[in-house]
Amino acid sequence: MLTIPYQVFTGTKFQTKALYHGSRSGIVGKITPCSRSFCEFGSGFYMGDRPEQPLTLICAEQAPVFYEIELDMEELRCLRLDGLAWALFIACKRRRMDHMIGTDFYRSLVQLDAGCDLVIGKIADDWMFIVLDRFFQGEITDAALLQCLTALDLGTQYVAISQKACDQVKILAEHRLSEEEKTQLQRTSSENRAKGKKLADDICRAHRRDGRYFDELLEEVSQGVRFVSDTAL
Repeated sequence: MLTIPYQVFTGTKFQTKALYHGSRSGIVGKITPCSRSFCEFGSGFYMGDRPEQPLTLICAEQAPVFYEIELDMEELRCLRLDGLAWALFIACKRRRMDHMIGTDFYRSLVQLDAGCDLVIGKIADDWMFIVLDRFFQGEITDAALLQCLTALDLGTQYVAISQKACDQVKILAEHRLSEEEKTQLQRTSSENRAKGKKLADDICRAHRRDGRYFDELLEEVSQGVRFVSDTAL
């Protein structure tokens, strides 16, 4: 039986996190968990632990705003995903596993974040999404996917999926990007994508025969799977 670890914990008193958020045109009114449902962790307010990722994400927008944030994690129920659990959870949220709706595995997967306020996991940029799609389409193995995830090291994102979590987000500073900053960031983003593509291509070639393809993994899942809470994650 396939065992897939994940972690659930509750934030403690004075547990805060310095984070960053990028907005296409600025936050108006109350912060809510209202992003598109097809985002990697579903609907939520997305924050990252590195400023570069949200900056390069919004730099092509007309009037982008960058935010420095403090998240108070006290009493928030948190789901942390890594490795295979991370990939399968994203596959579910991006509707790559709809053919498994009704199975015990699908029910277990979609219930991982039930009752949670915050989902924590690795950031996936545009190129990482391409790598994910190649995995879902059966072009690369899970070994190549997870090695890409480790090697690209884009940081960690914290997604507030409940209003309780959103209410514990404090905006410390905001900055509207100038045209000069946007141009420089677009250049940096393009350079990073090129580096990421080469790195990912090299890893995928090196692991061409290692691990399992998506259909093989789903076949293994159909024979039995356990999601196990792991405090070591």
